[in-house]
Amino acid sequence: MVEKIAAPPAALGIRHVALKVKDLEAAERFYSGILGYKVEWRPDPDNVYMSLSKDNLALHRDAAARAGDSALDHFGILVGAPDDVDAWARHLEANGVPLEKRPKTHRDGARSLYVRDPEGNLIQFLFHPPIST
Repeated sequence: MVEKIAAPPAALGIRHVALKVKDLEAAERFYSGILGYKVEWRPDPDNVYMSLSKDNLALHRDAAARAGDSALDHFGILVGAPDDVDAWARHLEANGVPLEKRPKTHRDGARSLYVRDPEGNLIQFLFHPPIST
């Protein structure tokens, strides 16, 4: 007889990402100055915790980190409408952030673009109909 295992509580989705960065100050300027994250807590000179809406981002200084060298493929920032992706593209380019991949509508109706932060981490700005609306 197979024992039934109780289901866990519903997950709320990915709400926290922690990144190792070599240049903490540049990463903080990018996430706060361009993407709009607010500093929530700075426990010491090598760590900063930021938030935006329901998202939490941790930046940890790591002198051994190398730009573009990460086990992380990418992480996504959800937006509420397809046109928001294009608005983000204009905002990012106006702030000198080159687009890795320009806005594109995917077969499933999602729309996204990709950029890299100062440490080379790939970020997707994403409208995804099942969860964006």
